[in-house]
Amino acid sequence: MNYDILEAIGQITKDKNLEPEYVIETLEAGLISAAKKKFGAENIVAKLDRKSGQIQMHILKNVVDKVQEPSLEITLEEAKEIDPKAKIGVELKIPLHFEDFGRNAIATAKQVLVQRIREAERDRIFEEYQAKIGQLTTGSVQQVDRGNVVVNLGRAEGIIPPKEQIQKERHRQGERIRVYILDVQKSAKSPQIILSRSHPGFLQRLFELEVPEIFEKIIEIKAVAREAGERSKIAVSSIDERIDPVGACVGVRGTRVQGIVRELSNERIDILQWSPEVEVLVARALAPAKIVRIDSNPKEKGKTVVVEDQALSVAIGKSGQNARLTSKLTGWKITILSQSEDKLRKTQAQAKQSQIKELKGVGAKLAQNLIDSGFDTVEGLAHSAPEALLEIEGIGEKKAAKLIKAAQEFLAEQKEAGSAEEATDQGPDQSDESAPEDK
Repeated sequence: MNYDILEAIGQITKDKNLEPEYVIETLEAGLISAAKKKFGAENIVAKLDRKSGQIQMHILKNVVDKVQEPSLEITLEEAKEIDPKAKIGVELKIPLHFEDFGRNAIATAKQVLVQRIREAERDRIFEEYQAKIGQLTTGSVQQVDRGNVVVNLGRAEGIIPPKEQIQKERHRQGERIRVYILDVQKSAKSPQIILSRSHPGFLQRLFELEVPEIFEKIIEIKAVAREAGERSKIAVSSIDERIDPVGACVGVRGTRVQGIVRELSNERIDILQWSPEVEVLVARALAPAKIVRIDSNPKEKGKTVVVEDQALSVAIGKSGQNARLTSKLTGWKITILSQSEDKLRKTQAQAKQSQIKELKGVGAKLAQNLIDSGFDTVEGLAHSAPEALLEIEGIGEKKAAKLIKAAQEFLAEQKEAGSAEEATDQGPDQSDESAPEDK
């Protein structure tokens, strides 16, 4: 029977992938818990012999003249019945036997053992997959439940939530798929392993598998932007000038990139060479659209890209997709304009700036100072705070108040003039048209 215990422990450690020592300690803890419930004692020890499988259990009590704590103490007379050599002040070991436990106590020991093994298994799986976050793994589709794809990973299950799926894909039960381990969360039953096929990291890991130079760190993936199932952009660079990073990722006749495209349900992948200069990277990301000019707005981290009129649709892409991906890839907000739109914008801006010069008390120099400081429209000046104008050369508190008032009056006059013009455009009085003709 003792060897049966060792055999059972061996089987548990194998099935649950746990350390034998942990299982033995858990068994001992379960037996102690059961003994405490049965005998109401506090100091109980249990020890399993690792070689013979023999379990020894004892209650530890102090030998005293007069018992004050029955769970911790025993009289000398009672102690001598157990051990004739017992003395006052000595700790006595009182042997326990399974026969004394009873059915309920044994059930408690079993419950503690099962519960702790489950907890240990949950912790092991959590730690194992926590260390794998950001890596690829392979599993089989177990079921599709309320939009979530449940994937069997072997010792654990993971789910692909709807937002982490490639929308055009339809998975079948038993299908083998590659997935990206996005996150691991603790839960009451088992760790919740969140998987993804739409994350940019999934694309990056696929390139690491297909392109040996990336795995060997000769080529580095600098940035990835992705709209899963539709289109992606990936910027790469090489530490070896002799190796073309784009050509290496594409492969001979496109063999390397085509393998990734098939894995991603024919997702279109643009591979471009990385550049630390944002303007160069933007131009490469928007190719083949021809760039006329790129203006920067560092304050808002924005780039305005002007392209030839006929290249506007190519630069923006279907439903703005190319512009969005370029923005994600570079980390800058991208605004794309055609040459015609840019020219119209400039004309309108110049017209608004000229209105500043028409304000009362504003000369050419002050007007230029206002425009250079960002107050290039009457509307902006009318709604600004006086404190904002004090930083401009030649403007004090009184001058700032007068400028704001002048701008507000200008806008009021324009509004009044517009209302009068609208009334004039309504045409002749309708009552004259309906009058009877004079015979």
